[in-house]
Amino acid sequence: QVQLVESGGGLVQPGDSLRLSCVVSGRSLSHYTMGWFRQAPGKEREFVATISRSGLTESYADFVKGRFTISREDAKNAVYLRMNNLKPQDTAVYYCAAKDSDTVIITAIYDYWGRGTQVTVSS
Repeated sequence: QVQLVESGGGLVQPGDSLRLSCVVSGRSLSHYTMGWFRQAPGKEREFVATISRSGLTESYADFVKGRFTISREDAKNAVYLRMNNLKPQDTAVYYCAAKDSDTVIITAIYDYWGRGTQVTVSS
């Protein structure tokens, strides 16, 4: 059974950085296109970033372009989300997701989801 476990969230101040990690178990990460989503209180889950199975293609939501970077390390079965210049509006639970696909995916049609990690940006 495929499982995803996120880590790296926390409480930070505006302008700070964080790196989220997502470790996949049960099957090699190399099979999957990976995505990050987030959900703030009272809001719907929204797309943040995705990286293709090959690692050659990335896509980002407009509100994180230039601040967030998705990457993957298949040897460690891990995908990362580097978040710079964090803003209070980035406060949310961040989820990683996996889908057996060749292409990037910006909708929530992923097959597997983690339980999320909380990111809080506040002064």
